[in-house]
Amino acid sequence: MAASCIFCKIIKGEIPSMKLFESEKTLAFLDINPLSLGHALVIPKHHGAKLTEIPDDQLNEILPVVKKLAVAASAEDYNVLQNNGRIAHQQVDHVHFHMIPKPNKEEGLGIGWPQQSPEKDKLQKLFEEIKSKM
Repeated sequence: MAASCIFCKIIKGEIPSMKLFESEKTLAFLDINPLSLGHALVIPKHHGAKLTEIPDDQLNEILPVVKKLAVAASAEDYNVLQNNGRIAHQQVDHVHFHMIPKPNKEEGLGIGWPQQSPEKDKLQKLFEEIKSKM
């Protein structure tokens, strides 16, 4: 854990939270600045700023907990969001997943989707490069 990390402080109980779920590896709690009612965060207890820094065995509960939160919050429509890095809109340097109910057009997450149209040969080259590293 990182001494200055707000989420590590929540895990240690130094900062209060509205805990919804806790296990040895995972913590879920309500977001105190929600985009909609029921907006919750699910975090691994292992500290890491980006997803690639978290060991796989510390991530295996995350999506099942997000799914349980969506059901418990009666969220018919919702977004699951996880950001990595400042330009990707990450504000807290501890991996966290948002479960954000989308009850209507005004509440919840609002996003744009600026699609691109890459040339087929560039896309094929990228495909081959990424696949070779998998």
